[in-house]
Amino acid sequence: MGDFEIKANDVCTVVKVLKDKLDTNLAPKLKSEFVVMAGKGEKNIILDLSETKYCDSSGLSAILIGNRLCRRNNGVFVLSGLQIAVERLIQISQLDTVLDITDTAEAGIEFIKNTH
Repeated sequence: MGDFEIKANDVCTVVKVLKDKLDTNLAPKLKSEFVVMAGKGEKNIILDLSETKYCDSSGLSAILIGNRLCRRNNGVFVLSGLQIAVERLIQISQLDTVLDITDTAEAGIEFIKNTH
């Protein structure tokens, strides 16, 4: 099984993390996925963390890189499916004021449709 499930549609690309930890083992891979996607011109990305129960500072860094790359391409970056521990970390680091967050990837797609 891979680390991510990546599905593109006509609105955005959904990147679902298939591991329960977004940490120093996984974050560099996620960052490089974002860089490749941005390089291909993808500007709207949803990061689905519904299966991720833990995130550390390197995971947050990967999330912020995804957000920055989307904004640089005049797009939208959405976090979806946050588990309680990950949501708390996002709130503690005050990233909930910077990032667009939805309950589900489907809600994220609707959010992007309504933003453009």
